[in-house]
Amino acid sequence: MLGAGRPDVTVVGAGPIGLATAWRCAARGMRVTVYDPEPGSGASDVAAGMLAPVAEAHFGERALTGLLAESAARWPAFAAELAECTGLDLGYRTEGTLTVALTGDDLAEAERLWTYQRELGLPVTALRPAELRAREPLLAPRLRGGALAPGDHQVDPRRLVAALRVAAERAGVTLVPRPVRRLSELDPGATVVAAGCGTAALTGLPVRPVKGQILRLRAPGGAPPGFRHVIRGHADGRGVYLVPRADGEVVLGATVEERGDLRVTGGAVLELLRAATDLLPEIAEYELVEARAGLRPGTPDNAPLLGALPDRPEVVVATGHYRHGIVLTPVTADLIAELLATGSPDPAIAPFSPGRFARPAAGGAGMDNGPTRVGRTRWS
Repeated sequence: MLGAGRPDVTVVGAGPIGLATAWRCAARGMRVTVYDPEPGSGASDVAAGMLAPVAEAHFGERALTGLLAESAARWPAFAAELAECTGLDLGYRTEGTLTVALTGDDLAEAERLWTYQRELGLPVTALRPAELRAREPLLAPRLRGGALAPGDHQVDPRRLVAALRVAAERAGVTLVPRPVRRLSELDPGATVVAAGCGTAALTGLPVRPVKGQILRLRAPGGAPPGFRHVIRGHADGRGVYLVPRADGEVVLGATVEERGDLRVTGGAVLELLRAATDLLPEIAEYELVEARAGLRPGTPDNAPLLGALPDRPEVVVATGHYRHGIVLTPVTADLIAELLATGSPDPAIAPFSPGRFARPAAGGAGMDNGPTRVGRTRWS
C-alpha cells in the first residue's frame, strides 16, 4: 500500500511528453508528481512544432508512420481540450504543408517518397509549379514542383508547454523543480521516465543526443509572414523547413548532427539561410532574432521507447521521440496513462517496447563529441 501523501505516479521530465502524461494520469484520479529543474527547457524549447505524419513518413518506418498518423488524428481534439482547459492560445494551425523541390534532382527524390507515402494511404497531392505559387505567391519561380499534405499541421511548442503546465497543475499535479540523478531517489510507486536524452543515464537504454540547429526570424514591421503554409523542401540537396507563426515569427530549421554539444555554428546558419532563401527569397529581408541548438533524443532505430522496462515493470519509459516529440504528445500521453491505469499495454505500444534493445550498464550511453557531421535533412 502507498503511504499517505505519496504519489501514485512520479514523472521524470517536464517537457510536452512528461506534462501531457501527468495531466492525463491526474485526470484519471492518480496522484502525480513531476520532477524537472527547468520545465520545458529541453528539445521542445527549440522545436518547430510541425505535426507532420505525411512529411515525416519515410521508407522502412511503417510502424512509426502509423503511430504518427494516429497521434496527428488526435491533435484537433487534444488542442481544443487543452485550450478550453487553460484559456491559452497554443498557436495551433491547420493550413497544411507544402513540400517543394528546387531542382530536377530534388524533384526526382521527392517523387519517390510521395509515391511511397501514397502507397501507405497518406493524403499527399502533387502540384505543378504554377499551382504551388497560386497557393504561396512568394515561392521562388525556379521551383520544379511540389506537393500538398493538407493534414500536416503545426503548433507552437513553447505555448504548448506553458498550457500543459497550467493544465497539469489545475488537475492537481505537483511540480518539483529539481533534477533526478537516480531512480532510487524517488518514492515507491510507478515511475514514468520522460527525460529525453537524460533517459540513458537513468535507465541504461540507448538514447543518444542528436543535435539540431534552428533559427527564428521575424517579418518586417511585426506583420504576419508573407506565407501561410508550412514549407518544407530541398534546394540543391539542402533540406530546410519554414514554419510561419501568426505573430510574425518564422521558425527555420534544422540540422541533424550526431553529436551532443549546443554550439551554434556559422556554417549551419549559412546552410539553413541559403536553402530557405532559395525556396522563399523574401526570407532574406526578415530579421534574425534567435539562433539555437537543441538535442533530440534518438534511439538506434529512431522510433520512440514506450512501455515498462522488462526487468523493472514499475518503471515506464516515454522517450526517444527523436524528431517527433510534439506530434506524438497526445498518443504517448494517452497510451502511457492507460498502461498505468489498467496495467495492460495497448497493442499500439508493442513495436516501441524498450525490450527491443539490450540494456547496457546504466550510464553507459555517451555523447559523440567528435568532429561535427551536419546531416542534410531527409525529404520530410
